[in-house]
Order: sequence, then C-alpha cells, then structure tokens
Amino acid sequence: MHPLHKLFGFLPIPAPLKARSRVHDLKSRLDWGEPALTIIDVRDRAEFNSGHIPGAVAMPAAELLYRALTSIGRDRDLYVYGETDDETAEAAQLLRKAGYQRVSELRGGLSAWKAVGYPIESLRVAA
Repeated sequence: MHPLHKLFGFLPIPAPLKARSRVHDLKSRLDWGEPALTIIDVRDRAEFNSGHIPGAVAMPAAELLYRALTSIGRDRDLYVYGETDDETAEAAQLLRKAGYQRVSELRGGLSAWKAVGYPIESLRVAA
C-alpha cells in the first residue's frame, strides 16, 4: 500500500512507476498533481517544437546523458519518449546505465498521447 493511501485513503493513488508505461499511466500521475517526475522528449528540437507532451523537457538523444546528469537527480521518476518505441527504449537504457533506476518508457510516445485526445504543447518560433 502506498504510504499516502493510509492518510488519504479516499483519494485515488496512481500506479507505481513501471519499466514501460501507457500514456494513461502518465496522465493519471499528472492529473493527480504528483510533482516528483520528469518527462523527457528525446526527439530532435524541431519535432519537440512542433508538438510535445505538456511539461516535457527537450533532451535530444545526442545530448541526453550530459543534460540529464547535469540537471536531473537520479532518484527522480523519469518518463521517456522518442519518435519510436525503439528510440525510447535506447534512451531509457542509456539513462539506466548512467545510474537512473526510476525510468519508464512511454509506449507509443506523442502519437499515443495524441491518439487518446490528450493536449499537446508547441513552441512557435517567430519568423
């Protein structure tokens, strides 16, 4: 049982972090308001700018380890997604080898997120 469930048994508690998550799992945690997680988008910057999961941080695959090691604690829950599930799995494996043990691969990535109608953010670049 989750420790908070003892105090707030009437509130739904999100499922614990899994090695592979569905977009519903992440959305549940975001809706619950749990702040101790980071969403990492490993696609290139142009793809990130055109649309990403709200709150995600851009860490293109080539910069992933450096950026993660310099900005994210190893005890944090990480949700990682890329263009494909294979790209996601590779990025997650790099993070795990670097000492991050709380890493979840977001199956389907942005496509799955959009397919169920969840909102996305985009960055517009001034012309």
